[in-house]
Amino acid sequence: TALHNDIIYMHGTKDDASAEIAIQYNDGYNEFLLSFANDVRTPEGGMHETGFKSALTKVMNEYARKYDFLKDSDKPLSGEDVREGICAVVSVKLQEPQFEGQTKTKLGNSEMRTFVDNVVAEKLSEFMEENPTVCKAILDKALAAARAREAARKARELTRRKGVLEGSGLPGKLWD
Repeated sequence: TALHNDIIYMHGTKDDASAEIAIQYNDGYNEFLLSFANDVRTPEGGMHETGFKSALTKVMNEYARKYDFLKDSDKPLSGEDVREGICAVVSVKLQEPQFEGQTKTKLGNSEMRTFVDNVVAEKLSEFMEENPTVCKAILDKALAAARAREAARKARELTRRKGVLEGSGLPGKLWD
């Protein structure tokens, strides 16, 4: 089920490059991200996908701090927390794409990282300021994911520590 009805759409152009990004969050736990370079699917991602992920995480953390979803003492949201339940499409068009490998499954143009990062940072910030109810729903989900991740980490540490304390850790002849 979608968390918001409106699809978050971002578009930007610079010189002979353009980027289009569409995002919608749902109440699921999986991340579904499709990326394209010149209409060629890039299943292994690449620089455009890296730029999208870093900008998304950065903008969500800035908004969360600005509107007190996160206190100053809280850890920032991780990329996984912010992308939980996301369905996104990142499509870039550029003059001379540099694909890595024979199968063209990963885009290697480093300038696309900065370009997509800037487009997402600018447009997503605008969208979040104009749609606070949508942002509240998205951030509530991200904060719940962060709490769940932290609880799982503490439970793992507790079981590991318990295992260490059970045995003395010393060979038989050195026991008391």
